[in-house]
Amino acid sequence: MIRIDPAAAAWAVRGRELAAAVHAAAAPASLRVEHIGSTAIAGMAAKPVYDLQMSVAALDPGALDAPLGAEGFVRKRYEHDHVPAGRDESPERWRKLMYARETPEPVNLHVRLAGSPNEWLALLFRDWLRAHPAAVAAYAAFKSVLAGHVTDLGAYTDVKDPVVDLVVAAAEDWAAATGWRP
Repeated sequence: MIRIDPAAAAWAVRGRELAAAVHAAAAPASLRVEHIGSTAIAGMAAKPVYDLQMSVAALDPGALDAPLGAEGFVRKRYEHDHVPAGRDESPERWRKLMYARETPEPVNLHVRLAGSPNEWLALLFRDWLRAHPAAVAAYAAFKSVLAGHVTDLGAYTDVKDPVVDLVVAAAEDWAAATGWRP
């Protein structure tokens, strides 16, 4: 079963604390670490998992495995992000390293190249939803309904990706209109 919890105000504070701790642990390879994903958006129902994004100059597991391992993170086999529909970019531009930790609370750490389209997209998605609270309610409702019908996390993600693509299309227009930059 996929669990979606109601929004919690404490998520924002804890996300910032986790980001700061991971950034310090992975320095100097870590250029910055930010709290992304649903727990980073006020009012958003979410899986009780913190998503963090580490921006790096190079995707070098040799520089990250040991310091992140000391913090309880394990590198996962997942090494590419979903390329949004309609883009003809090489999947190589969407590479990443993925680490996860289960205790003391679940954290997914997405390590992406600074300036890459997947780094930019994660920040845009978060910031657009922060700026559009009506969309937060709609996206949270979608995720809750989906979680009630799908028990496999891979299937959940596969169904969610095209909806994320719709949000991204609106978010890119918003970014162009407002001059948003990460």
